Amino acid sequence: MSKGLDRQARSDVHGIYFLFRDGYRPSSEDIYRFISQNPGISISLDPAERPKLILVASDDRLVSDGDSANCPDKNWLELLSEGLTFDLAGLAPGPHSPVPAIEHRFDYDESLTNKLDQSVNIRPGVHILEAAGTVPVLKGLLGIARDFIQHFEQVEAVVWPHSASVIGRRFFESTVTVYLEGGAFPALGLVALQDSVDGGLQSVGLSHVTGQEVRIEPDLASDKLIATRLAVRLINQLVLTGPVERVEALVAPDGRVIRIEPSPNGPFVRVWGS
Repeated sequence: MSKGLDRQARSDVHGIYFLFRDGYRPSSEDIYRFISQNPGISISLDPAERPKLILVASDDRLVSDGDSANCPDKNWLELLSEGLTFDLAGLAPGPHSPVPAIEHRFDYDESLTNKLDQSVNIRPGVHILEAAGTVPVLKGLLGIARDFIQHFEQVEAVVWPHSASVIGRRFFESTVTVYLEGGAFPALGLVALQDSVDGGLQSVGLSHVTGQEVRIEPDLASDKLIATRLAVRLINQLVLTGPVERVEALVAPDGRVIRIEPSPNGPFVRVWGS
């Protein structure tokens, strides 16, 4: 398998997907323009090499005057930011990046029917893929994604596969910017919350960062608003402190003392009333 095909094969499980308006999925030439306006990001590998560019005044898009469109496996680039490499795949005119299943929505209620074939994916490069959930790599990825959205007004939403969520561009940009500037982790969006069959509330996607999901047990989840606030607070704390390995007592947002503990087999942080 070629290096390019190997990168494309991983696109359904890692990184961030950008859903563009129909006809606006960017080409490699568009990415060169994006890079020129973001000095903290550079292109470290272009499998097709940079073609000669012409600026089209009618829509301010860059196109090639050569025959680079005939170059195979050219619809991805490797980006470099703060010493970390990220693969950008699904560029026009090649095939888009197939979007994984979506189960949750945040600030985005539009139909996805005409959006899923207009997707581009940015994901950690092969050398840092195993560290994709660590805070430095995560912040590097989110930083590029935020800059990408600010540059490309045609991005309508993003998909975060670890929580199976589609997130509206404004919500994503605002919450990620807060996080990058030292604020709270984007706990709603990068993590989703869903009801369990026994009446509890549990997270989806936190394990990508901490290795565990939060599960609010039914005795604390009868009021879903309070349970959601509790889950968001715990998510933020666990991103900072890491996985729970022993029983701990904490104070909930409503002042109650709660107990958290790892589940017997490890993948959950169980949250009980004291």
